[in-house]
Amino acid sequence: MLDTSQILTYSAALAVAAAIPGPGMAALVARSVGGGALSGFCLLFGIILGDLTYLSFAVFGLAMVAEHFNGLFQLVRWAAAVYLCYLAWLFWFAEPQAFETDRPVQRKELLSAAVSGLTITLGNPKTIAFYLALLPLVINLESVTPQTWGLMLVPLTALVLLAVGAVYILGAVRIRHLLSSLRAQQRLFRGAAAIMVAAAAAMLIH
Repeated sequence: MLDTSQILTYSAALAVAAAIPGPGMAALVARSVGGGALSGFCLLFGIILGDLTYLSFAVFGLAMVAEHFNGLFQLVRWAAAVYLCYLAWLFWFAEPQAFETDRPVQRKELLSAAVSGLTITLGNPKTIAFYLALLPLVINLESVTPQTWGLMLVPLTALVLLAVGAVYILGAVRIRHLLSSLRAQQRLFRGAAAIMVAAAAAMLIH
């Protein structure tokens, strides 16, 4: 089991890493502005699922497998980078629209938001660096048992990411009226696109 200092250190490090603006949070804000809080939280669910995937990789040593299958790992990196560029293209050319706050959100839109959150996170170099490089410096992964992973790390990770993501979502929803103009929406979407292109470039450089 983790002691109190490890729990606090991990929580603080994860919160800081999550709060730093990146492709995930950029997409979260854009989705929350365009689709409302429910759509934002669905995307956040995908982000959390992606983080838990990399957490599991780190805990169960699957990062070592990636090192032994370097060709496959490089293919995944390129695929993730291409997907980020595709999302950037969608954001860049997205047509700003007037908000309809009372419009019911379709189930397909919510599912799309969750899938986008997952794929963005799996291709996010910041997430990869945190779990596969920084996490071992914070926690002795050799001492982490399946029970510790399931009963402590998984719920702790989900709660921290939920708290940080909720701040972004509620803040975005709160300022929706400031982004009601088409020009403001276009700036937001193109800013998100630029962040995703930068993340894709970072994946291929490192």
